[in-house]
Amino acid sequence: MSSYSEILNAIKRQYPFDRWRKYYTDASEHESCAEVQQAFDELIARLIELGPEAPEAQKKQAFQTAIEATNEHEDLIMTIEREDLCELTNTITEACGLNPDDYGSGEGLASEWREW
Repeated sequence: MSSYSEILNAIKRQYPFDRWRKYYTDASEHESCAEVQQAFDELIARLIELGPEAPEAQKKQAFQTAIEATNEHEDLIMTIEREDLCELTNTITEACGLNPDDYGSGEGLASEWREW
């Protein structure tokens, strides 16, 4: 059985960011994409640091930080990106032991803070 950190780190292989970069033509789009990816890297690192038994409030704070960081790049996020980020957030939510259905009126933690 994989450890908590292995499960969370494995999610990085599901990141949509490389796929997004294939259709970006502007350097600022690539930079924004890198910053959104960094926000999710930091989310995963923070959840690993907190550990599987961390209180729900601490885990939610980590998600809030990541989602608010992505809000800085809302011009980058269209329908496909929004769906990808919500799905990614829900995958990470489940991996850290929370249920996405419990947040954002059943839409997941991203819906608690997202502006996209």
